[in-house]
Amino acid sequence: MKVRGAIAEKYAEFATYAADDSPCFEDWALGVAHDPAAHEWLATLPDVKQQPNLVFAAARWHGVPAPAPYDALRSALLADDGSIRATILDRATQTNEAGRMATLLPAIVLAAEGRPVALLEAGASAGICLFPDRWSYEWSTADGVRRLAPDPAAPTLTCAVTGPAPLPAELPDVRWRGGIDLNPLDVRSEADLSWLLTLVWPEHDDRRAQLARAIEVARADPPTLHQGDLLDLLPGVVDEAAAAVGPDGLVIVFHSAVIAYLDDAARDRYDELVRGLVSAGRCRWISNEGRHVLPTVTATGPPPPSGQFVLGLDGVSLGHTHGHGRTLHWWE
Repeated sequence: MKVRGAIAEKYAEFATYAADDSPCFEDWALGVAHDPAAHEWLATLPDVKQQPNLVFAAARWHGVPAPAPYDALRSALLADDGSIRATILDRATQTNEAGRMATLLPAIVLAAEGRPVALLEAGASAGICLFPDRWSYEWSTADGVRRLAPDPAAPTLTCAVTGPAPLPAELPDVRWRGGIDLNPLDVRSEADLSWLLTLVWPEHDDRRAQLARAIEVARADPPTLHQGDLLDLLPGVVDEAAAAVGPDGLVIVFHSAVIAYLDDAARDRYDELVRGLVSAGRCRWISNEGRHVLPTVTATGPPPPSGQFVLGLDGVSLGHTHGHGRTLHWWE
């Protein structure tokens, strides 16, 4: 998903991304892509603030119904009294998609190699995805459904899996969990949680219900979240996590749909920074980003279909994933 560049290109690509998941957002994105008046309105915003997810969520936050025809969105934007614009400038696309844990967990367990772990999420938002050990899982495979449900009372995540994914038989031993974000959201704040729920696409009632359960899990044990620039804070927080997990433990840095929000130069700096931490033995690194976001990772495996993410471990592609965690394909 493009978050920078020409408005028409960003919205046309987002329409392709949304095509199989949200008829409303596909229609809205195509509408904006071909609407010069909408382009003019959006052009008054900083490049990174023009992204469809953010604009659509802000419009819905201020009462635009969804699903609804494109004209409803267009009218709201062009007649905006400044309220929608202010929300776009104040907020960010910080979707904590709990479903992604079903695609990340095999990589986490693979990286851990049986050791206790400290989970450090880059771009953590409210930290919803820092609790993969508090869920049950059902992975649909060619050989049937694989279940991991040590606690029958835990909420369940489902995912369709193809390829020889190393689906775990046990949950990881998580001793510490924390994150870094420019603007961390607070699971105890009703306004922040309302924004998170608004970011869920309009037709996705299942994801809204899943997010509500994830919020309950996080509220019971709020993670440690650091506010600041990822490039500045990461080495120090890696050290904090290492101290917390102890000499027998392992720090795992992970992120999903986050590095796309950095510009090209910052992406390159991040890539170099985290590879240096891995090379020094200070952490392992799980990435789950669009195919154009971390080219050095994407280049190590077959490129995924449009709209899919590349799942990587220590800079090497493992497979591709659906952006909301619905599918996982592991390379042969």
